[in-house]
Amino acid sequence: MKTTWRTIAAALIMVTSLSSFASEKANPLKDVESAMILNTYLEAVTVGSIDLNKFLFAEDFQYRNLNNSDRAGKKEYIKFLKTNKGMQYNCESSYEILSQDGKVCVAKATMAFDKFTRVDYITLNQGKDGWKVSKVETTYP
Repeated sequence: MKTTWRTIAAALIMVTSLSSFASEKANPLKDVESAMILNTYLEAVTVGSIDLNKFLFAEDFQYRNLNNSDRAGKKEYIKFLKTNKGMQYNCESSYEILSQDGKVCVAKATMAFDKFTRVDYITLNQGKDGWKVSKVETTYP
């Protein structure tokens, strides 16, 4: 009988320890304000910081370049950012929140290079996992 109890106890310990290793990494962006999400987005684009990309973009994320009609979804855009990992753009970047009403935020991010300017219009949505970038439209005025 003692052997049976030891076997059951050992099995329970193994199951609980294995499940703790399998738990998914907590979302560090879950409880932050929209401004922090915008900073994280700018770091991903201008400095090649990709560590938080899987938490940054909504599942239905859409990217669109208005000048050449390029489009991409979340998977393609994250792949693009990964290819630029660690590459730092030589630009001055800033953002301003144009509108924030309830669970939707629209912002304008400006990246001023020496010879041109890139402007991203960013839409954020707030859900159970916090603020997420759901749409980016890029233009070069």
